[in-house]
Amino acid sequence: MDRLEVTETFAGMSLPGHMHTQDSLRFASSFQFRDTDVVIATYPKSGTTWMQEILTLIHSKGDLEPAKTIPNWFRAPWLEHTYFKDTLQETGGPRLITTHLPSQVLAPALRKSKAKVIYMARNPKDVAVSFYHFHKMAKFLPDPGSFEDFLVRFLDGTVQYGSWFDHVKGWLGQGAELDLFYITYEDMHKELGRSVERLADWLGCPLQPEEIRAIQQHCSFSSMRENVMVNYTLIPCEIMDHSQGRFMRKGTVGDWRDHFTPLQNMLFHKIYQEELQDSSLRFHWIMD
Repeated sequence: MDRLEVTETFAGMSLPGHMHTQDSLRFASSFQFRDTDVVIATYPKSGTTWMQEILTLIHSKGDLEPAKTIPNWFRAPWLEHTYFKDTLQETGGPRLITTHLPSQVLAPALRKSKAKVIYMARNPKDVAVSFYHFHKMAKFLPDPGSFEDFLVRFLDGTVQYGSWFDHVKGWLGQGAELDLFYITYEDMHKELGRSVERLADWLGCPLQPEEIRAIQQHCSFSSMRENVMVNYTLIPCEIMDHSQGRFMRKGTVGDWRDHFTPLQNMLFHKIYQEELQDSSLRFHWIMD
């Protein structure tokens, strides 16, 4: 299924038709979650692949075999993608499920279960930069144009997958309704071992110190960047143009400083404050 030039519209946002159809999106919105399901919810380019890898290894107690032999999209498939029904592992244990969909689409179905939701967020300035570079290599996404033009669309919420602000506010606003664990890319970058330990304890899968060390080593950026099961080099060039860059590009915090002009930074701060001024949410990143 190519559909590289197709855009689907669902729940007020546009999505790449290469991976989504109206049928797959409706299926996702009415999915029956199990009490044992673990759902990774993120806005694109917020550390999704990193979290998929960590949860795989928490469930395997640090055994690297699944992470080295099974692509991440089979281990923790995207709920809204067309291939989901064919790849979801029908096991008796917890199922790892990934989504970029906003909370207003999935929260009603999730509230009918005791499924656990991990929401991972990232400094939106770094998200915008990473998403821009991803558009340049992903042939199923529209041409981003200049970074200046892309940043305006990102702030307007008219990029594919919709508004970052709405996504974050929506999911984190579900804290009282869902069994939700909130963590940031910056938290994990600063203290990966401690983050793994917290996640494992919350999931009811406590780990031994040597298991945490094994996960920490395997989930370092340098290790994951060379692992073909997560670095997306298995995806054909017709779909992802690897000559335009690497899917796992830098894995750093604060890369926005190398891209934003002072004027762009002022505009971003203005809209960031406007969007979040009525919110009680607290974020773990530095905006300056």
